[in-house]
Amino acid sequence: MFDVLEEVKSIEKDIINWRRELHKIPELGLELPKTSKFVQDRLKEMDIEYKTLVNGNAIVGLIQGDLGEGKTLALRADMDGLPIKEETDFEFKSQNENMHACGHDSHTAMLLGVAKVLSSNRDRFRGNVKLIFQPGEEYPGGAKPMLDEGAFENPKVDGVLGLHAGQISKEVTKGQIGISYGPMMASMDRVFIKVIGKGGHGAYPQECIDPVVMAAEIILSVQKIVSREVPPYEPAVVSLCRVEGGYNQNIIPDTVELEGTIRTFNNDLRKKISERIEEIVKGVTDSNGANYEYEYNFKYPPVVNDEEFTKNLVQSAKKVIDSKDIVEIDHPLMGGEDFAYYLEEVPGTFIFLSNLLEVDGQAYGHHTSKFALDESEFFKGTSIFVQFALDYLNE
Repeated sequence: MFDVLEEVKSIEKDIINWRRELHKIPELGLELPKTSKFVQDRLKEMDIEYKTLVNGNAIVGLIQGDLGEGKTLALRADMDGLPIKEETDFEFKSQNENMHACGHDSHTAMLLGVAKVLSSNRDRFRGNVKLIFQPGEEYPGGAKPMLDEGAFENPKVDGVLGLHAGQISKEVTKGQIGISYGPMMASMDRVFIKVIGKGGHGAYPQECIDPVVMAAEIILSVQKIVSREVPPYEPAVVSLCRVEGGYNQNIIPDTVELEGTIRTFNNDLRKKISERIEEIVKGVTDSNGANYEYEYNFKYPPVVNDEEFTKNLVQSAKKVIDSKDIVEIDHPLMGGEDFAYYLEEVPGTFIFLSNLLEVDGQAYGHHTSKFALDESEFFKGTSIFVQFALDYLNE
């Protein structure tokens, strides 16, 4: 009987060491030359076929089972870091001005662990496993470019599984796995508004077309979209998070810029909100004799897990971790993830591994300078991926 936990535990030190090496060299966005080379070197050592995409920064590995043709399962890990200076005392802390402050280094290491186990046990499954090592999840999004360049083709992918470490949901406590049978994370869109008025001396506002006042009207009106136009049972967030204009206390500026984010689980609602914001901006500026510039970027779609796929994932997970540590999330999160693009292509699921590590007696969240992960929990992510791959491909 093949013992997945035993196999993964036998390479646990490798997974941890890979993560530590990656943690030293965080890179940003779609430009990950050192990270990509590290992963490619490990795949070469494992004799795993691979190709690169997105100018060499993305990697698609392929492990073919020896038991014949069958389905193809994609397993995804993101690889990029954040422009944050690390403030921990770990020996393996970042060696540059960036930081793996979201755990993507652990995702990459866990998937390398999956690669090592499955590539050494090709005689135990049919079909194929695609290893999706993705850049740019934080920004500007690497999933769609990889799909556009054929990451899910030749062979065509039938299902996809992804994971996020740390503590994305407060409902999932240390050592647990969080799952959802439907909507899990919201869409993530960007809005940019430039209010163009006519500046002048603050003592003579009658000679100006004040963009500051118009910006204030727009902010207040936009906030009423969710509270007065969206049904209460429909989750939605509209947050204008940047307001920039003016440079002196007695000068009315020519322009004010607003920038924000919109989150929802409904693609039709995304479109409606984008249109309503522009209607408000146009109404305010027209009534004041002003102009405007408007950009609405439909970025990451909502993460919506496939119910049947998720049920099968849970059955596999129960074989390698205690069933009480598998937690169904009651409340979808308003955070975004570009794993959503994969789920628009094929059935799949995204899961959470809760494994924050305290630093100086406190657990720091994602995107902070003291964010840290408990490495002793990594084996769970790798084990679930391996077990599910075997079950999915051999069913």
